[in-house]
Amino acid sequence: MVVGDASLDIDTLVIGAGPGGYVAAIRAAQLGQSVLIVDQSELGGVCLNRGCIPSKALISAAHQYEAAQHGESFGITAENVKVDFAKTQEFKNSVVKKMTGGVSGLLKGNKVEVFNGECMFINENEARVFNEHESPRYRFKNAIIATGSRPIELKPFPFGGRILSSTEALNLPEIPKSLIVIGGGYIGAELGQMYSKFGSKVTIIEGMDTVLPGFDKDMTSIVAKSMKKTGIEIFTGAKAESAEQTDKDVTVKFSVNGESKEVTADYLLVTVGRRPNTDGELGLDMIGVELDERGLVKVDHQGRTSIPHIFAIGDIVAGLALAHKASYEGKVAAEAIAGEPSVVDYKCIPAVVFTDPECSSVGYTETQAKEKGHNVKVGKFSYGANGRAVSLNSTEGFVKIVADADTGLVLGTQIVGLEASNLIAELGLAIEMGATLEDISLTIHAHPTLGEIVMEAAEVVLGHPIHALAPRR
Repeated sequence: MVVGDASLDIDTLVIGAGPGGYVAAIRAAQLGQSVLIVDQSELGGVCLNRGCIPSKALISAAHQYEAAQHGESFGITAENVKVDFAKTQEFKNSVVKKMTGGVSGLLKGNKVEVFNGECMFINENEARVFNEHESPRYRFKNAIIATGSRPIELKPFPFGGRILSSTEALNLPEIPKSLIVIGGGYIGAELGQMYSKFGSKVTIIEGMDTVLPGFDKDMTSIVAKSMKKTGIEIFTGAKAESAEQTDKDVTVKFSVNGESKEVTADYLLVTVGRRPNTDGELGLDMIGVELDERGLVKVDHQGRTSIPHIFAIGDIVAGLALAHKASYEGKVAAEAIAGEPSVVDYKCIPAVVFTDPECSSVGYTETQAKEKGHNVKVGKFSYGANGRAVSLNSTEGFVKIVADADTGLVLGTQIVGLEASNLIAELGLAIEMGATLEDISLTIHAHPTLGEIVMEAAEVVLGHPIHALAPRR
């Protein structure tokens, strides 16, 4: 209980309970700190409640539906396959509930105090947390800001009605007959392809010259080909201009190479990026936390802001808006507070997109490695030459390894294909540990597995592949 307006004392205040904040809180508690974590929404943040986890649950359901419809190559035919989307949403919600419940249990088990409400800095060492029932003040020694991000809203396409952000798109009560997606990045590509597999007629409008513009074109071309197989219409190099909605549909006007076009659908999903949550009533400007021109918090190599005992992590600092990046930064910040020499090193942060096929990358691309001054060698091995991939009837894709030609050090990897999200972990570990191509080649990989593709790709770079013809010297 708070007597009058006195402040309670806490070692570390964590603002935001997403994958950055709750991980930071747990690590800080493990290191002996008394910790309060504050979030006005659900534990787990956007990732567990409105992003990573619910989207993957629906994507998995869409894969199941597609597989049930198209088993002919395995000699399996199913008739009258139907989707009860209400039950699909129930499954998604059960996954979210299980994961967020797990976070709650972990925080409780680590003796982290949880406050459901908002937070506002009073000064550099005090903050008020409040909801409709109470508004205690806390005096803290250190703070970690992990308030995350929200979808960018474009003026011509304000959210509401039939114009959706990713949050609303994950909670539709029915499968739309048609869907327009503005933005072919990872969110738009994942959700667009998911609804296409469920039977929606999907149109993607992307301003760059390819979907998933952050990945190599030899990867994105495979994904685009798969999208088109399910009937997705893709417009690249396109500029979305306006939208008009009725109570039944929405019409988007856009242009491609100067040619005006329009398309009408049940809903419009706008996925053009995310904005850091550094505005509002948090009061960063009042206490002098420095932001850059994009509203991101300026931090050093341990996550310290311009106020040395206040840290910032996740989507509100520079870098990719990835849940695992936020978690990593959260651990570094908690350890820095405890006096440990932990520093942020982004060399091995993987990027993954759960399209069909999946895309993943870690470390340098071939271009980046050359820009860093490396004498580069590259090897690529196809899924089509892998026994496990053939037996799964999933032969589209490849593993590409970028290495230093002089030392054999693995510098980076790009994977497109089945289970790319899981295969990338081996390569991330290889780069982190300074492994060479021979280290990977000499590691015995179980047969038949998709993991063998990684070994084979390393052997291609070395010049002695077994299951592919060696390139001519």
